[in-house]
Amino acid sequence: MRQHLTLSFLLISLTGFAAINRGQVDSLKTLVAPSLKNQAAPDTLNINRLNKLAANYFESNPDSTLFYGHKSIELSRKINYKAGIADGLLQTGTANYFKGKFSQAEQDLGEAVLIYKHLNDQKGIANCYTVYGRMYNLLANYKLALTYSNLALDISKQLKNDLDIAVCIKNIGVVYYSEGQLPTALDYYYKALFIDLKVHSDRAAAATYNDIGVVLATMELYPKAFEYYKKALKLFQSSKDLNGVGTVYENIGEVMIAQKNYDSAIDYLSKSIDIAIKQDDKDGMSSVYTDFGLCYARKNQNRLALSYLNKSLQIASEYKIVYNEAYALIGFATVYNLQKDYKNAYKYVIEGQKLAVKLGNLSIRSNAALQLNRALAGLGKYEEAYKLLRQYNDLNDSLNNNESIQKLTTYNLELDFATKQQLFAQQQKEKDLLYQQKIKQQRLINAIFLTIILGMVAISVVYYRQKRKQQKINLMLEEKNKEVLLQKTSIDDQAQKLNGLNILKDRLISVLAHDLRAPLSTLIGLFNLLQDDTISHEQMLQMIPGVLKKLEYTSDFLDTLLFWINSQMENFENSTKSFFIKDVVAYETESYHEQAALKGINLVDTVPDNIVIAADPNSIRIVIRNLITNAIKFSNENDTIEVSARRQDDQNYVISVKDTGTGMSEDQLHKLFKSKVNSKAGTNNESGTGMGMLFCKDLVEKCSGKIWVTSKQGQGTEFSFTVPAGTINESRLEVA
Repeated sequence: MRQHLTLSFLLISLTGFAAINRGQVDSLKTLVAPSLKNQAAPDTLNINRLNKLAANYFESNPDSTLFYGHKSIELSRKINYKAGIADGLLQTGTANYFKGKFSQAEQDLGEAVLIYKHLNDQKGIANCYTVYGRMYNLLANYKLALTYSNLALDISKQLKNDLDIAVCIKNIGVVYYSEGQLPTALDYYYKALFIDLKVHSDRAAAATYNDIGVVLATMELYPKAFEYYKKALKLFQSSKDLNGVGTVYENIGEVMIAQKNYDSAIDYLSKSIDIAIKQDDKDGMSSVYTDFGLCYARKNQNRLALSYLNKSLQIASEYKIVYNEAYALIGFATVYNLQKDYKNAYKYVIEGQKLAVKLGNLSIRSNAALQLNRALAGLGKYEEAYKLLRQYNDLNDSLNNNESIQKLTTYNLELDFATKQQLFAQQQKEKDLLYQQKIKQQRLINAIFLTIILGMVAISVVYYRQKRKQQKINLMLEEKNKEVLLQKTSIDDQAQKLNGLNILKDRLISVLAHDLRAPLSTLIGLFNLLQDDTISHEQMLQMIPGVLKKLEYTSDFLDTLLFWINSQMENFENSTKSFFIKDVVAYETESYHEQAALKGINLVDTVPDNIVIAADPNSIRIVIRNLITNAIKFSNENDTIEVSARRQDDQNYVISVKDTGTGMSEDQLHKLFKSKVNSKAGTNNESGTGMGMLFCKDLVEKCSGKIWVTSKQGQGTEFSFTVPAGTINESRLEVA
């Protein structure tokens, strides 16, 4: 497992250079271009710009960091600008450490510390100490790593900089993790995380989430580790931190290997190695190559596995990355043990065990003990193998001790509480802001209403004066209308389309006028009778079911109409997603089961449970509801309504609503999906608008489907429509 180095955070946040966007980077490059070509005399402003460019390029191109850092040092030395020299050395020292050039990094950082001390720049000194701590941890010199990390922490506390304090605390946790002291590492990680969340530093919080996930994966708590990796990946991706994204991809890949999901592991490791190569990240390249080797070994592709392990060991040895060197040697032993080549396995694991002991890392020591046990057993040295097995069990128990789990539980509770507090504070702030906005909006609305009232008064006066003139104009318009009517025979296709839309509009208006007015009038009449004591309580109870039936019909129609009208808007969001069609059909059939039973109709749902479609759920719900209610409307007692679904082809499913009711004539079928259709009364004289099928056709087509109907008079009707097939895959972690 690999921890995130937060190097871009160090180079940008700790050095005091604010992160800038691509446009600002391009602007800075234009400003410093004359200095890069030696066409302008060095000045402190351009030197600071060069150091800012170096810091901001690190997360995408460390070589650019080295280029701009070296140029700032060169120009600073010409004018003896001490601060520019030190800042440039910090940039190049950190980039060299990242690229595995540790000797050069020590030289750059050492000179920077001397200059910062001369300038009494405490923040600069702390920055260098922070980088020293991470570098010596990578080199397995934990004593020096803790010394420098604590020195950086002391200075950051004096400066009272919460972000710097959080970084230093996390770095100390990294050292303790490397030593195998997981409970202590968790202490420091969560202290850093609480500060990161407090100051809203997403990038720093992402790095800490990742490192906590590493501890959890080491303890084999893989589901919990995934939770933290997902949080880290989301924040890294939003901040475009490539190094962080690559680190999390690798860690997820290693968990996939542990869970024997090798193909998925290769996907994540491939993404990680692409980023590591692009950034020339030697630590990342070595670590990922070992992971590839272990993965292919378990897929019985031993030649490919050994090739990757050779690459890893070569990089780790050349750049003295002790952890990765031990990791690669034990990887070789793992591959040879799987091949039952115990002699070679023993040779590599002995070397790996020596480095594991030097590192002191419990996870590496545990893996070394396990592979050495298998090699010795294969060589017939059972007594020694038994001792190594006991050592492995002891080390594994240390990794999964109760103290770590108890601390994890406690910290998670504290983290949940802190997160809820922050969320509550944010919600309260948003409520206050919303309240202020509502006050402003109300004042604006009042002003608008006053303006409208004054405008209406003015319009009324003008209207009265123009009324007589309008009468004359109307006579002229009547003459012109007669001329227009005579030319109707020459109307083209576009005019016919507009006429159709006008008919649809008139029909909608008439439907609303009739179907909304009727139930409201019924209610008003009922309430008037109650007010005048014209009817008794028993009579009122007898009338209520009829009124409710009208209201239910009106409510269903309004739901359909409003959803359809909303779907015609340009800004309507068709929320297409994959879902089980059974859930929608079951809900609607259950909702109308009682209505069907009252007419003696058998409503049946035969849709399979496993059919997944891709469409807007609300649109499909409206269509199915209309088809069911239409079937109930035109069915008699003892008729059957069946809702079914079947596969049409590889891309589509067919959903059908079939009844054994009254059926339709050829003339009715021809007019069914046209805007001029007239509704017939149902078998119990149920009323209708004639618009439902038009709405269904439009909604189905918006979901990339088609609708059709087959029917015979007196034998029943079957409405069918197609919807695209969807996919729901919960086995793969969606993080990319």
